[in-house]
Amino acid sequence: QVQLVESGGGVVPPGGSLRLSCEVSESIVSFYGMGWGRQSPGNQRELVALISSSGMTKYEDSVKDRFTISRDSVRNTVYLDMNSLKTEDTAVYYCAAAPYTDVDRPYWGQGTQVIVSS
Repeated sequence: QVQLVESGGGVVPPGGSLRLSCEVSESIVSFYGMGWGRQSPGNQRELVALISSSGMTKYEDSVKDRFTISRDSVRNTVYLDMNSLKTEDTAVYYCAAAPYTDVDRPYWGQGTQVIVSS
């Protein structure tokens, strides 16, 4: 069973920055793609950033130009650098790994809480 462990969440004021990390128990190059999703109370989980096996990235419109997804294939770790944080970014952030065999059913981590508040 693939394990994904997120870290780096916390409380940050509006305009601040955070870096989230996701350590994966298997080689991340073996996955079709990696991503970050988030879920706030009363809302469905949404994907906000994706990185493919070839390194192509894609972002949800509300985080474009503020968030950056990256990966370290040696450390099997995926990162999400979040800048210019807004109160509406408050959510639990989850790491995802999509296997080639079932792209639409990714593995998910347990999540890390991000609170943007003054």
